[in-house]
Amino acid sequence: MAKLWGGRFTKKTNPLVEQFTKSIHYDQKLAEFDCIGSLTHIEILFKAKVLNIEEYKKLEKGLKEILEEIRNGPLKDIGSYEDIHSYIQKILENKVGSVALKLHTCRSRNDQVVFDMKFYCRHRVLDMREALVDVRESLVKLAKKNKGIYMPGYTHLQHAIPILLSEYLMVYSKMLEEDGRRLSYISENIKLTMGSGALAGTFIKSHNYNMAANELFSELKSEIKPTTNPIYTVSDRDFILEILNALAIAGMHLSRLAEDFVLWATKEFDFIDIDESFCTGSSLMPQKKNPDVLELIRGYSGRLYGNLISVLVMMKGLPLSYNRDMQLDKEPLFNSFEIIESELKILAELLPNIKFKKENIAKQLEDECLYATDMTDYLVQKRVPFKEAHTIIGKLIHYKLTSWKEILSMTKDELKKFHPLLTPVVMKRIIDPKHSVESKKSIKRTVK
Repeated sequence: MAKLWGGRFTKKTNPLVEQFTKSIHYDQKLAEFDCIGSLTHIEILFKAKVLNIEEYKKLEKGLKEILEEIRNGPLKDIGSYEDIHSYIQKILENKVGSVALKLHTCRSRNDQVVFDMKFYCRHRVLDMREALVDVRESLVKLAKKNKGIYMPGYTHLQHAIPILLSEYLMVYSKMLEEDGRRLSYISENIKLTMGSGALAGTFIKSHNYNMAANELFSELKSEIKPTTNPIYTVSDRDFILEILNALAIAGMHLSRLAEDFVLWATKEFDFIDIDESFCTGSSLMPQKKNPDVLELIRGYSGRLYGNLISVLVMMKGLPLSYNRDMQLDKEPLFNSFEIIESELKILAELLPNIKFKKENIAKQLEDECLYATDMTDYLVQKRVPFKEAHTIIGKLIHYKLTSWKEILSMTKDELKKFHPLLTPVVMKRIIDPKHSVESKKSIKRTVK
């Protein structure tokens, strides 16, 4: 195994230790960010006069070639390397010779890896925000396409009161908007620093680490700053926990969206038809059309929660500063990003292919119990105390359910038994989804 260390040791590392401790199989995802970090580091070394111009130019040329190779294809022959840092170091040595041995001057992997992870996170958050916008746009288009459709609102999964389908869909757009805002806030608070060394700083003066954003960081609109507390820098993984938490919340939102559509696609609801190109069949039952994509989105939320918990538990008992346990933060983070990204990509395609069954939804709106709150509101606006109005309409609903009579078929005399203001004309006006929705004046609607 190629290593960045070894002088102190006289024995070869046990092969089992090498296999157990290596991380190249997953931290290769950091290759581009590690290479950019190295390009920044040699610029700092040059400014501090640790490198002369010839050494700097040679290292810069070699690192830029490696960066180009990383961006153009998969890494080759990585199996014998401990981690991505040792891989890039060795490739650089092959390209530029012994000057590459100066690359790790005033640098520790403790500092290097946290820089790479912060840089990676900021890039991936940008990707997430774009993917969230795509799904939000799909939801908004679906809401506008189906504006004017009324549906039952639910609490406790029971009929509650009529609402607009478009407003229901916009709930998820709002949730994803908050997910994007949450991720952006976390990303903007991730500060890219250098100069921590292993945990105590380096002999290079702090002003040399002040670097304005250049072309390598322009899309992040960021800059490199000297660390103010190197022990904190190499110990900190709060930014990873915050991102894992944000991704877990986003996954929960997507799971709730998936669950609604899974329910609505059942024969019991029969509100929607999901395009069959996004469904699967049964190996035994020929009739089946299963919403497997939505079920997997629902299921993956458990893994997202697990990724967050695994890093929280890993960090909980660590003394300052760096410990090798912290190597285990990467796989959960990479996995959570990948899960959310794949879910968002497929939802952006699936949502435009959902068709709402207007007749079936309208049938559910015939449930007169949906309008009980509107009946109560009518009495309240006629100066009946709320508690009294609530009791009156509760008794009316009880009578309806036990007598098997529809309210709209009740006579004037029957209704008067509950309150003189309740008449067939009034009930006909109230028991209407459009009237119910439009009577709610506290809402500033964006999609009608």
